[in-house]
Amino acid sequence: MTSYSSIFTFGNVALRAEEARMRLDALARFLDSAIRVPGTNIRFGADALLNLIPGVGTLPPKGMSAYLIREARRLGVPMSTLLRMIGNVGVDLVISAIPLVVWIGDVFYRLNLRNMVLLRRHMDEAHPVTTRFRH
Repeated sequence: MTSYSSIFTFGNVALRAEEARMRLDALARFLDSAIRVPGTNIRFGADALLNLIPGVGTLPPKGMSAYLIREARRLGVPMSTLLRMIGNVGVDLVISAIPLVVWIGDVFYRLNLRNMVLLRRHMDEAHPVTTRFRH
């Protein structure tokens, strides 16, 4: 392996990590804060909307939350952080089990955005991005 191929491989890892970060961040925003209530700073996402479906409305968002955790594991997030992420899902499940409180929890607890903060913290250390555009 030449030095060029090792640089290229490192670049691929960094690029894949950044793509994963952007994909998972978009998923978290979609689930937790995609829609803003006009005239307020209150945001909610697909998680809150799907919870309007009695009985099965919590399953798809929790499945997507599990996907986010699986991807975090694949990206090398330490077990202690993964356990915190799983704990966040557990808290959200408890909140989701209480009728009417479920929407308040989805709007204010924002499970997936919390988990993305943990994932971003790990990725900033493990796969730092030297040039990142701020928006």
